[in-house]
Amino acid sequence: MKTRRQIPSPSLVLCEQSGWLNVLFNGRADGRLNAGHAGVLLAERRGSYPPIDLRILKTNSRPGEVESGTRRKLKRLLSFQRYCHASRLLRGLMPHTPGSLHLLDDDYLGQAAHMLSKVDTWNFDIFLFDRLTNGNSLVTLMCHLFNVCGLIHHFQLDMVKLHRFLGMVQEDYHSHNPYHNAVHAADVTQAMYCYIKETKLAEQLTPLDVFLGLMAAAAHDVDHPGVNQPFLIKTRHHLASLYQNTSVLESHHWRSTVGMLRESGLLSHLPADMSQDIEQQLGSLILATDINRQNEFLITLREHLDNQDMDLQLATHRHFILQIALKCADVCNPCREWELSRQWSERVCEEFYRQGDMERKFDLEISPLCDQQTDSVPAIQIGFISYIVEPLFEEWQRFTEPSMLSQIMMGHLHKNKACWSRLRYVHTLAETKTHPHVEEPEPEGGQEEAEDIP
Repeated sequence: MKTRRQIPSPSLVLCEQSGWLNVLFNGRADGRLNAGHAGVLLAERRGSYPPIDLRILKTNSRPGEVESGTRRKLKRLLSFQRYCHASRLLRGLMPHTPGSLHLLDDDYLGQAAHMLSKVDTWNFDIFLFDRLTNGNSLVTLMCHLFNVCGLIHHFQLDMVKLHRFLGMVQEDYHSHNPYHNAVHAADVTQAMYCYIKETKLAEQLTPLDVFLGLMAAAAHDVDHPGVNQPFLIKTRHHLASLYQNTSVLESHHWRSTVGMLRESGLLSHLPADMSQDIEQQLGSLILATDINRQNEFLITLREHLDNQDMDLQLATHRHFILQIALKCADVCNPCREWELSRQWSERVCEEFYRQGDMERKFDLEISPLCDQQTDSVPAIQIGFISYIVEPLFEEWQRFTEPSMLSQIMMGHLHKNKACWSRLRYVHTLAETKTHPHVEEPEPEGGQEEAEDIP
């Protein structure tokens, strides 16, 4: 019962249709919630996202497929329970070295533990880490980061409740989504940790800031159905009505997170006003990931940088930078090294194409970027990089003044864009040979570059 999401465009026209340029209108970047989200916070029940349409999502299923999916989910749950109960932590054994907390079973100590020791490096391979942790990358990563950041001790968190909450979050990501799944959440969380470690931020952030940043990263797409907001609106999904067609998915991710926080009792030992403030700030962070609000945040960030009035000693300014950091982490795939970046690009486009196939099957208008027959992966990625990623990371680089990490990310970004440009040229060239009436394109990087495809 899962589905797929949306991303970038190749041309200005497609950009306008898909919303990359709609990003240039509306909104606030003051960290406050929209009126529709204010007032009494209603937490959604876990798993409250109903199927988009069983006929749509199960059209290709074979007998026994649902049952086998249930068995897989149960197997993973049991595996996670064994992993929790067999861990050194829950057996009460002391860590071998001060400051370390062993959260992996003996079978996984080794490569996975070695990867965690380098979790603050930008070439961290989340796909490999997910395999080494038996599909528990998000839970394992979050427990490790909460420990090394001192959050478990600072907030006196109950480890059983923490595992329960993180297990809920991980399970509520739809594993059938090629892109919006728990591995994406873990990838965003790892990127967020790298940004939090940036010198300019690390010196100013409070434990609460770090807690909010990591929690929002881990849960920012929880229970994502794999389709985008326009799909929910045009199919008259109840969530579109509930959130008045505004930040529909992001609002659901937030409310679902609040529901899981309350169900797990993770914050039940904190004063009521503090836990409510945490819930509201998590909402402000998660809602900031709405791509339609890109321009409001970008304009505000530029104004702060131009005026040189960013004061990270102010809680409101720290919160705003956390919003920007989360937005960067959410769309940082083009800033990873090519092999990782390419995998993410293919995954997100697969989600688009699945949505397009559903729309075509049920005689709905095919959404921009979702038509596999006309929207190629290279064209989609070039549009995404040009209109969304580059403008955001250029300002982030200015903010970090620039840091070594931001220089590495921008280097990968430019190389990856060049790779997609060459691949688009090859793709278009192949089409001209199939359809001779189409004018043969010129390679953007010259003929020599066009021949040098990675």
